[in-house]
Amino acid sequence: MIHDLELTKVGKVYDNGTPAVIGFDLAVTKGEFIAFLGPSGCGKTTTLRMIAGFESISSGDIKIKGARINDLPPEKRPTSMIFQNYALFPHMTVHRNVGYGLEVKGLSKAEREAKVDRMLATLGLDDVADKRPDKLSGGQRQRIALARGLVVEPDILLLDEPLGALDANLRKAIQNELKLLQKTLGVTFIFVTHAQSEALALSDRIVVMNQGRVEQISPPHQLYTRPNTPFVAQFIGRNTILDGAIKGVEDGRVVVETPLGLLRGMANGAFATGSSAATRTPNSVPLTSAVGSSGLSLMFCQSGPTKMLPEMSRMLNRYPTMKSAW
Repeated sequence: MIHDLELTKVGKVYDNGTPAVIGFDLAVTKGEFIAFLGPSGCGKTTTLRMIAGFESISSGDIKIKGARINDLPPEKRPTSMIFQNYALFPHMTVHRNVGYGLEVKGLSKAEREAKVDRMLATLGLDDVADKRPDKLSGGQRQRIALARGLVVEPDILLLDEPLGALDANLRKAIQNELKLLQKTLGVTFIFVTHAQSEALALSDRIVVMNQGRVEQISPPHQLYTRPNTPFVAQFIGRNTILDGAIKGVEDGRVVVETPLGLLRGMANGAFATGSSAATRTPNSVPLTSAVGSSGLSLMFCQSGPTKMLPEMSRMLNRYPTMKSAW
């Protein structure tokens, strides 16, 4: 199967020997919306820049539609990139800003005009086509950046925290527009963000990164409810983390001993009796996960009535405020 984007063991090491990205593997199908999520300095923007060609790679391969692009310059790659500060030309009109990429590609004036007019109409910008970006709102400038990136018809659109400069209400409105636009056009989006809410709301799959490594790649719901590593369990959502130890298996469920008593859950990987674990209690949904040192993930309180051992029931009665998590 040929993917829109493939990264195989991609790594980046700076000249001073500092590793920025380590063994990054990812395969993206056409039309997927992928979010790179992680704390500052985790390597997500560096990875995006390597895909765009603005950053060289130290190891591995990057392919777009099966073609290796490691050595291609940015202007030769079938990608467009949208930056957080939009990088619009202040001396150009909206129409010229949007058409600049087509001009660089050498399209005729008539063809440029037609493509730009269609894209401006699609994004509701045709009434400001003759204005300059500095006279427009943040939301309008964001749409101009999107129009400029999409008008060249890239195979992949790369977005580097494009909503970071917007206020909360406008950010939410643009999120909805962005998702609808992506589904309508069928273009593959690679979206970098440090905001969990954006990643969970927009993406088909989320790549969680930490210290240059991929921690987990999963759809949003699976990522939230079935974390594969302790970092993901602590990073995603608002959770209570409790230390514990795996005691064994009863009726097909793993039993974990915690300071609040015994918890039972479904295994998400290999585990060993006696190994340490951390129970994860999301505060907003009736779920509890436990993540062991070997990548074990357990799920408690799944669909249907809550099933607790007597020790847990007594502890919740003793601390009523904890019941909201169940």
